[in-house]
Amino acid sequence: MTKTVDLPRSTAAGLDLDGPLASLGALLRDWLPRQRWFAGKDRPVTELAVLSVTELLPGCLHLLVHADHSAGGDASPSGDCYQLLLGVRPHRTPRLERAYIGRAEQGPLAGFAIYDALHDPHAAELLLDRLRVPGTAGPLRFETARDARIPGGLAPRLLTAEQSNSSLVYGDSYILKVFRRIQPGINPDLEVPGALAAQGCARVPAPVAWFRTTQPSPATLGVLQPFLPDAADGWTLALRALAAGDEFTTEAHELGRATAEVHLALAGAFPSAGRDEHSRTAEAMSARLEAAAHAVPALRPFVPGLRGAFEALAACDGGPSAQRIHGDLHLGQVLRADREWFVIDFEGEPSRPLAERRGLQSPVRDVAGMLRSFDYAARQRRPWRPEWAGRCREAYCAGYAARAGWDPRKKHALLRAHETDRAVYEVVYEARHRPAWLPVPMAAIERLARWGG
Repeated sequence: MTKTVDLPRSTAAGLDLDGPLASLGALLRDWLPRQRWFAGKDRPVTELAVLSVTELLPGCLHLLVHADHSAGGDASPSGDCYQLLLGVRPHRTPRLERAYIGRAEQGPLAGFAIYDALHDPHAAELLLDRLRVPGTAGPLRFETARDARIPGGLAPRLLTAEQSNSSLVYGDSYILKVFRRIQPGINPDLEVPGALAAQGCARVPAPVAWFRTTQPSPATLGVLQPFLPDAADGWTLALRALAAGDEFTTEAHELGRATAEVHLALAGAFPSAGRDEHSRTAEAMSARLEAAAHAVPALRPFVPGLRGAFEALAACDGGPSAQRIHGDLHLGQVLRADREWFVIDFEGEPSRPLAERRGLQSPVRDVAGMLRSFDYAARQRRPWRPEWAGRCREAYCAGYAARAGWDPRKKHALLRAHETDRAVYEVVYEARHRPAWLPVPMAAIERLARWGG
């Protein structure tokens, strides 16, 4: 029999939160930095604040916590808000050993075992039950799409491959993405697929249900969408082709068409700008380059050549209108099922502010992201296959041009600048998280720095 936990059903910023923090603070300070979705990698949690806590289910607490992970001696705070679903049990459970966080030693949860509740099938089933019927739990709001009929009793399983979020698959019917790093406002991964569904775009699975919070600020917490059980992601398919010595140009051409279709639907679903402000975009790219060169010394010799790409962008005229885009498009963000391509994960780069991810940008940015992804795939096997990537790039752009009505290859300055900006981002990411992969974007940096026009 589950022991009762005496906690308020919900609390909000400004109320007395010393109780749950006293029980969980020490455990979470140690556990959070070890999670793949925690942004402050290799930095300790210097301060932890509970923003809200809700008893979502019996023995399951929903928390929003702010974790500050400022470096030693850094006077400016640096932290993020994270969503946690924590299980509370009287005893440590062997079947949930991988999810075990620790035992609370003080406060109202003293003596209880605390674990990540998303690993618990029972808690995951109850979470789906919450999503099946609109309702509330304290500051949490559960909503469903019009005419949605979500069956119960679907067996859950937690996916293990994700980095910035957590996802549960229910049967072979639905996938629930639980956002970990929370920012105020509507998440694009709910907003964009919903708008595209209204446009009749079949390339993007439509939201079926979602949940959000109203405290301490309105924010999206999770989205339930149809699951494509027989789909394979583009990254896996590209690596299979490389391993077998096969071409990938037919698939790349079709993927280019699919990308263009999504961009056309996005242009119809959201307002577009009459003209992309190239000078402002180039200025932001140059600032990111300077910051990246400061963080990664290997980048510094190439800065003058790379800066030339941004100067050329600022000087150019024309190009496609700025509009809503995917924002983080690569081979891992597309699925192929029944010989069709589908585009997923419209959250954008989680490290960037939500307002920026929801802003209007050039569709060339998405194209550049996919071109960089072909290069990444080609360099996963030795000897490296730059010619394979080159053929994929050409096929992808040709497919895009056939559907969009304009050819990214003819927008020379735009494509070079956006590909350069993407490569600079990759250098910083790899230097911080996967140093062994750093030669992949550095090879592109060297090529782009000497690409004079």
